[in-house]
Amino acid sequence: MELFTTSPTTALEPKTKKTKYPEARVIVLNDNFNTFEHVSNCLLAIIPGMSEKRSWDLAIRVDKSGFAEVWRGNLEQAELYHEQLVSKGLTMAPIEKN
Repeated sequence: MELFTTSPTTALEPKTKKTKYPEARVIVLNDNFNTFEHVSNCLLAIIPGMSEKRSWDLAIRVDKSGFAEVWRGNLEQAELYHEQLVSKGLTMAPIEKN
């Protein structure tokens, strides 16, 4: 008696290239009317995970360098944070997409 076993054949899907979601940078610019305290408070209120120390460090960097990247990540979230910071009166660079 012969036993025949059939093994299932698997059709392999062609390798698909993973598409990376666009990443974006949110950048605050220096101006002559927003105070360190206002910039710091806005960052604390809007950017998730922002600490008080980091918000002050970023406010100082904005003043000394003329700008600071305050958030980097998903484009959709970047647009939301950018819009919220603009609504608080901060001077913002256009969103940089990578």
